[in-house]
Amino acid sequence: MNRPPFLQTGDCVGVLALASQVPYATLKEGLRILREDWKLEVIEGKTLHTSYHQFSGTDEERRQDFQQMLDDPRIKVIFSARGGYGSSKIIDKLSFRKFKKYPKWIVGFSDITAVHAHLHKLGFESLHATMPKLFGQDGAVFALQTLRKALYGENLRYEIASHPFNRIGSASGQVVGGNLCLLAHLIGSRSELDTRGKILFLEDVEEYYYNLDRMMVQLQRAGKLSQLAGLVVGQFTDLKDNEAIKFGKSAYEIIAEYVAPYDYPVCFDFPVGHVADNRAMIVGRQAQLSVTHEGVQLFYFH
Repeated sequence: MNRPPFLQTGDCVGVLALASQVPYATLKEGLRILREDWKLEVIEGKTLHTSYHQFSGTDEERRQDFQQMLDDPRIKVIFSARGGYGSSKIIDKLSFRKFKKYPKWIVGFSDITAVHAHLHKLGFESLHATMPKLFGQDGAVFALQTLRKALYGENLRYEIASHPFNRIGSASGQVVGGNLCLLAHLIGSRSELDTRGKILFLEDVEEYYYNLDRMMVQLQRAGKLSQLAGLVVGQFTDLKDNEAIKFGKSAYEIIAEYVAPYDYPVCFDFPVGHVADNRAMIVGRQAQLSVTHEGVQLFYFH
């Protein structure tokens, strides 16, 4: 995988809204951290100040904003201010010709999973991590630290407690994944993720349990679960159930059922997803996953 250059103090970074609109006032602390704490020059995209229905701009306005930052050799990192919905609507209209000549880190999660998957197909590492709108939220300090470590080239090593659903074992491979809804959505497209021999991580938010089950069926039928090196199951937050007849299984029970036929290591309750402690995950980087009775370790090779 191609690795963009690591950040240095004084570098230029861009912040835009790739998908849903974002109230500019909610970015105050995130922009302050980038400028004052990290000592970076920040270029603000037009989409931080515009809107089109639920989006931060029309498809063309969002495409142009992203394209301009992809093409600008001064910019070393592009942060999506938030997720929402809309990234996949513009991917096929983007040119990555100049990006390949001057690669840069793309940062975001949730809907930005579509961009990470596309970059992975192109052969570039990217960062599934917290976004400027969330930099100042309570409990986000460690998530922000892991993002900074990844961008500045420091080692990332995570150790978490064991979970009753964990499956013991160890594996190494490229880390890929993100939002389950987006990964299922991308199947059959140019951005479809190849999971063979890789450590897949999953997370999601505000889904119905039956839809979570359906998306796992989609991954299974598409062959995305059978040849994994390992699986990291993150946070599934604010899930919804049927009002009348309940679905009857938790998110982790659903996922455990669909990976039961395989023998790779599985880690549950990893701190990644729509939570304050959303650890940075380097998409495309080789890592080692170790799941034991005592706990879980995930560390990236530098």
